[in-house]
Amino acid sequence: MSAEQETAAPQPKPPLQVLYCEVCTFPPEYCEFGSSLSKCKEWLKDEYPDLYDRYYSEEALQAKMGTMSMEQQTKLEQDAAKKEAKAEAKADAAKKKKLASQVLIKRIQRQKNKYVTAIHGLEAFDIDLKKAAKLFAQTFATGSSVTKNPQGQDEIVVQGDVSDEVLDMIREEKGVLKGVPEANVELIEEKKKKGS
Repeated sequence: MSAEQETAAPQPKPPLQVLYCEVCTFPPEYCEFGSSLSKCKEWLKDEYPDLYDRYYSEEALQAKMGTMSMEQQTKLEQDAAKKEAKAEAKADAAKKKKLASQVLIKRIQRQKNKYVTAIHGLEAFDIDLKKAAKLFAQTFATGSSVTKNPQGQDEIVVQGDVSDEVLDMIREEKGVLKGVPEANVELIEEKKKKGS
């Protein structure tokens, strides 16, 4: 192959670097289609003022809205405000639900000296139950699995009496156990009912 043929070959283009909004995860030019436009605007103004001017300056807005009637503009603004209020209400409801949720750690007696520890309610704090079960199994060197309790809800069952250690792990926010307030954790002891 000659030197001329090597230089004539087309050079591949480098990949395009795309900026994504830290608030809505859309590219900045599409933030208006998200549910938190005002927060996106604030972020863009602080981090990338040149892009903010490009998309949201008076001239840019006039150019966008030049083709719309006044009624369409006000309707568009009202719709954006409704979307934003709805998204904020949804986020507040999720936060209230998290704060009201309880994590129950039950020590259940199986036979005379045999116990299992059942942990229920971690999923309300966005904790992956399978990863948490794996963490417990590795930490305590025992069996641990995700099962359904009699109420049909998922819970983690760990072989052995490790309820105090699980509580300590939640307090220390070990591994995947991050974001659970200590006030929302409750220890319960459940004894096996004696047969007649």
